[in-house]
Amino acid sequence: MTSRIVTTVAVSIFAISAMAGCASRPTNTQIGTAVGAVAGGVAGNVLLGGPLATIGGAAAGALIGNEVGKKR
Repeated sequence: MTSRIVTTVAVSIFAISAMAGCASRPTNTQIGTAVGAVAGGVAGNVLLGGPLATIGGAAAGALIGNEVGKKR
């Protein structure tokens, strides 16, 4: 359980720091990608467990979030 929390926090911090590095206001596509990556990473970790599931969930979430962000 502790490793899941640590992994979730690490993925969240990575996404937040990536968004903070933007010099200008992020686009909807960038926001969708970041939010999707965090949500997918958390979902992958909770549902399947392990680092591979977290990375796969983050990648899938980023792709979905990217597409959703393009539509707005």
